[in-house]
Amino acid sequence: MPSKSGNRYSRRQDKSEVSCCMKYLIFGFNVLFWLIGAGICGIGLWAWMEKDTFQNIGKLTNVTLDPALFFILSGGVMFVIAFCGCIGALRENTCLLTLFCVTLGLIFVMELVIGILGFIYKDWVKNQIESQVKNMIVNYREDVDLQNLIDWVQQDWLYCCGVTSYKDWGLNRYFNCASPGVEKCGVPFSCCKPTNDIIKNRQCGYGMINDTSRDTKIYTQGCIPAGEKWLESNLIPVASVMVGIAVLQILGICFAHNLKSDVNAQKAKWNY
Repeated sequence: MPSKSGNRYSRRQDKSEVSCCMKYLIFGFNVLFWLIGAGICGIGLWAWMEKDTFQNIGKLTNVTLDPALFFILSGGVMFVIAFCGCIGALRENTCLLTLFCVTLGLIFVMELVIGILGFIYKDWVKNQIESQVKNMIVNYREDVDLQNLIDWVQQDWLYCCGVTSYKDWGLNRYFNCASPGVEKCGVPFSCCKPTNDIIKNRQCGYGMINDTSRDTKIYTQGCIPAGEKWLESNLIPVASVMVGIAVLQILGICFAHNLKSDVNAQKAKWNY
């Protein structure tokens, strides 16, 4: 007659187990995004510390235009979601796996809704983007991160100047023609076209708003029209990236749901 311990061992051998492949696939997937999220959040926190924002709360008046805050929020959300998926898979914790699935699902639905509404109300979205970018121009000198972002877009990415045209820089008090400063009726150096000069002239945009030869010296096309042209010419790569992100989210939800189902099945078999 087989012993009681032997029967228990045989019974355990007959039962299916949680897939190790699925478990560690989800774990490794989330570890990667956990580290990426932590890095992005760390960059945002470092930027805020460099600007001494934590000591000067008054700087939060333009918080919605702060690139550092975007890094902190996006990195923090990615960190928390990946943490739930990582620990949930490693510990086979159904609560964390459920939280991971629900949160990732809500983000996916939100992205889908925003994409659909953005396509339907594209004119309204364009107006809102123009309004926000104009606010960024107004606050160009108030935030070094914002200034670096605008300079990068104008000089290194879209090769543009202003929102709809170079004249939008008149909204900034430093570049406005009524300004008493040396930059009046000018544009930032990032609007200037590249030259063969060894030393970069950071004053090349001075007086360009009223300069009749501006077309040969600065970019006159606004960043919104330039962005539209860039999107049209890079539609396939952009769409591929968006689809890839959506596929990763769907696979993450499916894998986590399957792992959760396996764990629940094991609990039911062993009366947990």
